[in-house]
Amino acid sequence: MSSTAPDTAPRGHIPGTRRPHAPTAAPPRALVPRALRALRRAAPALVAHLAVHAAGLLLLASWAHRKHHGVWPILAAQWDANWYLGIADHGYTPDLGTAYNTNNMAFFPLYPLLVKVVAVVTPGTRASTGLGLAVAVSFFAAWGVFAVGDRLHGRRAGVLLTVLWAALPVGLVQWMGYTESLFTAFAAWALYAVLTGRWLWAGACAALAGLTRPTGVAVAAAVTVTALLSLRGRFSSRALAGALLAPLGWCAYVGWVGLRLGRWDGYFAVQRLWHNEWDGGADTLRRMRELLVYDHTPELFLVLVTVTLIGSAVLFALSVWDRQPLPLLVFTGVLLLIVLGSGGVYFPRARFLVPGFPLLLPLALHLSRASRRFRALALSTAVLGSAYCGGYMVLVWPGAP
Repeated sequence: MSSTAPDTAPRGHIPGTRRPHAPTAAPPRALVPRALRALRRAAPALVAHLAVHAAGLLLLASWAHRKHHGVWPILAAQWDANWYLGIADHGYTPDLGTAYNTNNMAFFPLYPLLVKVVAVVTPGTRASTGLGLAVAVSFFAAWGVFAVGDRLHGRRAGVLLTVLWAALPVGLVQWMGYTESLFTAFAAWALYAVLTGRWLWAGACAALAGLTRPTGVAVAAAVTVTALLSLRGRFSSRALAGALLAPLGWCAYVGWVGLRLGRWDGYFAVQRLWHNEWDGGADTLRRMRELLVYDHTPELFLVLVTVTLIGSAVLFALSVWDRQPLPLLVFTGVLLLIVLGSGGVYFPRARFLVPGFPLLLPLALHLSRASRRFRALALSTAVLGSAYCGGYMVLVWPGAP
């Protein structure tokens, strides 16, 4: 850890974590220097994040050129990106409908709303705006990932955690017109706010995460559960407010869909149209068994998804063994419960786990203690593997990431 703990814990202290200094209201003129100091500390992680994605883009551009594909349409205007752009252009569909895979209310509203607003003051198309927004917020997400790792285990672990997050096998989606970067940013800063006792910031970030993706409920659970448990030691109105604020974004959108469709289960009816229902993991296990046991020529991308799911479950077990702070375990636990326990489409499951960066903490800690040669070899392998998997995902695999 990079600093020593104070003698007394402020209200809202999270058991099992370093005792944070009680947050105080800094004068406005002090906020900018403080932010600049934090940014300088995070600079190596942000540069590494840029380098990882630059390597991936170079390979993607070369591969796409040989296949006579353009890189920009792949990143900015295909698959889910096209759905978000449609919402930004035309809004949501007015009714439930009956056709599979056609109701856009399955997609949460914050990202297309931001695209629509930012496009008013930026040149180019909304697709360009959406891609630029995703790339920009990926750095804010990387900063949050670093901040959590640095807070818990020091600067080296924070940088390594950021590199591993950027170099995920499907890490390319962080620089596509998708919501993974925006959601990870809110999740990371919500968790950091919890770790530092900033309950209102934690609740606000969790509420925004809940307006970004369905799995925003995992962020809300992490903030609410931890805040309520902190009240056992000493009552804090800020902790209670943060606990109540955290689920409002997710509940607001789900409630709005229900009102729009005139039925209490409106959002879940939409998900059923996309064949997405929670079945306790039965469909996930069936697909894994088919791919790993019965299919003699499995599709490489589906094997990658399967290995990612199994690896994530193993990393969660290691996180529990390492006694990670409660908010991180609640977040990743609920996220895994949703992703592994849902039926329906199988191939996007690895992408759904991109925001679960705390799962990578055991790997980051191991690398921080390893020799320099092993660390360089492991990171180089991760970066090159991510670049290849990203190119394969969008140029060879025929479906959406």
